[in-house]
Amino acid sequence: MSSAGLWMLATLAVLVIATGLPAWALLIGTSSLFGLAGVLTGQVDPALLGALPGRLVGLLENDLLQALPLYAFIGLLLQRLTLARNLHALLTRAARRTGAAPALATLGVAGLVAPMNGSVAASASMLTRLVGPRLAGVAPARALALMSASAALGVVVPPSLVLLLLGDAMLNAHTEAVRLPWFAGTDTARIVNTQDILRAALVPALLVLAGWALVAWRQARTGTDDAPTLSRRARLEALAVIAAVALLVTAVFTGVVRAVEAAATAGCLAVAWALVSRELKGHDWRELLSDSLSLSGALFALLVGATTFSLVFRAWGTDQWLGQLAADSPLGHHATAALLLGFVGLCAPVLDAFEMIFVVVPILAPPLIAHLGDARQAAVLLLLVLQLGFLLPPLGYAVLMTRALSGLGPMSLGSLVRGLAPYLVVPLLVLVAVFGWPALVHLLDGPGANAAAAAPALPEDEVERLMREMAPAPDPVAPPAQSQ
Repeated sequence: MSSAGLWMLATLAVLVIATGLPAWALLIGTSSLFGLAGVLTGQVDPALLGALPGRLVGLLENDLLQALPLYAFIGLLLQRLTLARNLHALLTRAARRTGAAPALATLGVAGLVAPMNGSVAASASMLTRLVGPRLAGVAPARALALMSASAALGVVVPPSLVLLLLGDAMLNAHTEAVRLPWFAGTDTARIVNTQDILRAALVPALLVLAGWALVAWRQARTGTDDAPTLSRRARLEALAVIAAVALLVTAVFTGVVRAVEAAATAGCLAVAWALVSRELKGHDWRELLSDSLSLSGALFALLVGATTFSLVFRAWGTDQWLGQLAADSPLGHHATAALLLGFVGLCAPVLDAFEMIFVVVPILAPPLIAHLGDARQAAVLLLLVLQLGFLLPPLGYAVLMTRALSGLGPMSLGSLVRGLAPYLVVPLLVLVAVFGWPALVHLLDGPGANAAAAAPALPEDEVERLMREMAPAPDPVAPPAQSQ
């Protein structure tokens, strides 16, 4: 009954759509139901389920999880400050001669804020409140498409929280993939890390952003050149935001600081600015901290639920069954990889980014990497598929969130599809380019990215000899004194 894990996924998808309950509760409930059924039928070893507490403790000891509350806090804080509003006004003035200034400024704000925002939902909430009133002259379907696409930028623009979590998941997936006998790659000596994924995603992210800017300009180029007035202080605030984001992102990419440290620095800077500007009162801080704790708790609960789900899924043996199916596929490496990406795309309209990374990626990423032979390429393809899934009308996550928060009113499915179609074509073209030309994700590889793979492997006897030489010599033992 190795296919029971697929029934787990199907049950979870139905419950998410039908009940509206929190995903973490549905994950734990579905896992408990199938785990109990497996034990009662003798298909699941109870000892495997007994490993869950140890896995949860090891999970929560991961330093990367410090980023969860930090990004949640920063995203909620930015919604309450005028920094993003001033930044949008500055970019609108800078692009006022293009005839599409509000639309281009929206993408610019999204591109700058995405690395600091916690999620697609946080970006959608901020953009609808900030940009919605400034797009009053744009057709509702086009305005919704623009805000949805801007909210989804956080999926691919590094170093966003989605990218950090995916990088951690890809590290584990790459470790599993290189052990598969049908691994198609040659680089088995070096496992990717989060820094590799951040570098790999930057060029495709810039291509998506440039393509969307062209779409936004083409759709809104007949707009007026009016730009909001901006005080000297507001202009300096916006320039300070741009400089801070550029400095932190550069520091992360050059390896000067880790992504978690950059998030902590951004949080401290935002708090310092909020205190200096006195934009938030006492009750605002209480509400901010309460919302941050609630969101962080929900993310950690989701992580615990996904870990439980993954353990039961593997206890049924479904991961090995799927791996064997992928290995025996008659379609060839690239066709099978495309099929796996298609399955991820089907899950994207049902699950949000974190649920996809915690639940689906650990299952499908190892065979995907094994077929492509390139973990960086697989990671970027997964990001682009997620982004496409979030923009598919009418159930795409970014579309649903933006539509619920924007208050644009009812619109036909046809007009929604027409508005979103150009924004879907751009990441689809980038997806095809990355799939066909993997070199796109290696343009910014660090100098040591392929060093481990290029170095010849030492024979086992040579490794053993070197280990003996590095071991400390035993202390000399004095001979026992002879009795007289």
